[in-house]
Amino acid sequence: MLVQSYLFMDGRAEEAIEHYKKTLGATVNMLLRFKDSPEPHSSAPGSENKIMHADISIGETKVLISDGHNKGQPNFQGFGLALSAKTETEADKVFSGLSDGGKVTMPQSKTFFSPRFGMLTDKFGVNWMIMVAH
Repeated sequence: MLVQSYLFMDGRAEEAIEHYKKTLGATVNMLLRFKDSPEPHSSAPGSENKIMHADISIGETKVLISDGHNKGQPNFQGFGLALSAKTETEADKVFSGLSDGGKVTMPQSKTFFSPRFGMLTDKFGVNWMIMVAH
């Protein structure tokens, strides 16, 4: 069984994918726009070029992304994505990139469980925990 994160960006999927490519080295495995669907869809009018479904890789993890209903109000409450960096330098780099335009909710610091740990909400409203695993 496989459980994957699926982010509904509500109209900001393409921007988010480009941001994750730049800050996390994400790669796009598959991308389908609403206009390419052979079946009718329930997206907002004018959403033809928005992303119906995308599959990206961040490191060894796949994340699924969609524009969803394309209303411009992504809402990510009650969960976060945890990113385990290999080094403190890598943690600092991704923390800086993801927090750009977002909000730091816990500055990076040494904790009893990690030499570097911090939390943030990125500019799309996605909650992240960045840590260096022991």
